[in-house]
Amino acid sequence: MQLSIDEYAKQFDVPMATVHTKLRNRELNYTIDNGFVYIIVSSEPETKQKTSVATIIALYQKENQELKEKINTLENKVDRLINDKEEMLREERSRIEHLYQSKDEQLKTVLELINTKMQLEQPQTAPAEEISNVDVEINVAAEENLSQPPSNPHKISLHKYLKNIGLEGIERRRVKRRFAGAYGSDIRILQHNGEFYLDLAKFDYSDLLK
Repeated sequence: MQLSIDEYAKQFDVPMATVHTKLRNRELNYTIDNGFVYIIVSSEPETKQKTSVATIIALYQKENQELKEKINTLENKVDRLINDKEEMLREERSRIEHLYQSKDEQLKTVLELINTKMQLEQPQTAPAEEISNVDVEINVAAEENLSQPPSNPHKISLHKYLKNIGLEGIERRRVKRRFAGAYGSDIRILQHNGEFYLDLAKFDYSDLLK
């Protein structure tokens, strides 16, 4: 005969908490049907013990599977959030680069007009014009370098480094999450235009790459 937990507690005049305790301690034989627990009332102790052990194992397996599904769901959500954030950073980087490029073109045009006017008004001041042109070239180069990645040969982007060492899929995303979480509090983690960089000549990143 099978009884629900509530029916068993009422029939044998036992508190619900006691019934749950006995179930956890494997003192009662029970089965699971459509997600509901039913206690089996039997007069054969040996059969009861065997059925109880098998049922508890089945219950643990079911709970373990549910936990795995929840973990997978959470990991997928985290991956989507990271991908969305990376996409936003890439779009912001492109917008900034386009803005600087436009300003560079405008600045070059204005400076060319100024230099042309100065050459027409002061044809005998060649040394001064050369100095002015050098300053202009330096300023333009400095503006252009604002949108370029680090030139240090020992620095490498996290994306390129993970690709070189052969990390893919979930492992790569986990490493990116570690770098994103530590950014701002760990001086080893560098960022330029929304992308993380490693300085392999100065720092050891083995703890973040496990």
